Amino acid sequence: MKHKSNISKIIVYLVLTLGSVIMIFPFVWMIMTSFKTVPETTLIPPTLFPSSFRNTAAYQQVTASLPFAKLYFNTLVMIVIRVICAVVFSSMAAFAFAKINFPLKNLFFMLVLSQLMFPAQVFILPQYEMIASLKMTDTIFALVFPGLVSAFGTFFLRQTYMGIPDALLDAARIDGCGFFRAFVKIAFPLTKTAMAALAVFTALFAYGDLMWPLIVNTKLDKLTLSSGLSTLRGQYAVNYPNLMAGSVLA
Repeated sequence: MKHKSNISKIIVYLVLTLGSVIMIFPFVWMIMTSFKTVPETTLIPPTLFPSSFRNTAAYQQVTASLPFAKLYFNTLVMIVIRVICAVVFSSMAAFAFAKINFPLKNLFFMLVLSQLMFPAQVFILPQYEMIASLKMTDTIFALVFPGLVSAFGTFFLRQTYMGIPDALLDAARIDGCGFFRAFVKIAFPLTKTAMAALAVFTALFAYGDLMWPLIVNTKLDKLTLSSGLSTLRGQYAVNYPNLMAGSVLA
């Protein structure tokens, strides 16, 4: 039995190791390509290692063509504000939907869920029209605007608040707490784990947002890292060393 157990462990570790290699290989290829020359990226059969790791021309060209300091700043500000708004506003809305009875509550919650039933591209045009009417294009606020309210966060945290016993909130109301104070003092601290998960999801979604920054902002110094890297792709040809160097920096 012990021998069979060791064999099964070896098989499991081999499978996990293979999965790790498959996951890591694209990053290794990206780093290696950033040190290659353009002819080396078109060799057939392809080669993994560059001829020289001292070839940093791609990094020099990318840092000269893209304002990475501004891209980092814009991305960081967008992520921080979107995370704060998602956690604060989604928590309040989720608490209301989970623990407060008010007229048409189910209808309003269905309206929130309906945002999850449509692709994000459906909302781009009305969101852009709102930003344009506010004359806020080419601004940091334009990057943050779609993340001010999170339908996913509201649904996600509502399920967490529904798991809090009503007896805790009833006891708080008996002691004189209103709904808002009960939310701040009792319910909100009990959902720290769920809010941390929502913050991670929101940060990942914001970091990978490509289409919206390109639509709402046209100035290079107002883009984010993902949208700024897309400008490195040519219409007919792509300088892969430059693109991979930019990806490594991002």
